[in-house]
Amino acid sequence: MVQRYLRSRTIKRIKIKTTKRTATHYRRKKPKQARCSICNDFLKGIPRGNNCEIKKLPKTKKRPERPYGGVLCSKCSRKKIMESIQ
Repeated sequence: MVQRYLRSRTIKRIKIKTTKRTATHYRRKKPKQARCSICNDFLKGIPRGNNCEIKKLPKTKKRPERPYGGVLCSKCSRKKIMESIQ
């Protein structure tokens, strides 16, 4: 019987063919892509990965280096900056 934590559907099952039998490997699913908080569009420049994978990346690879980087897309951040100037 498989271990209890591997029975959950949050874990992806991958069938691997070996010479004698078909084995099942278990991997965590990738999280969804980050979205803009205003227009709900996908954010560019943000990696998809688990917290343990993203934690190992340098700060410059985690998010774009601009105001509101990682929260708003480039179009919405431009609008927000222009509103704050006026």
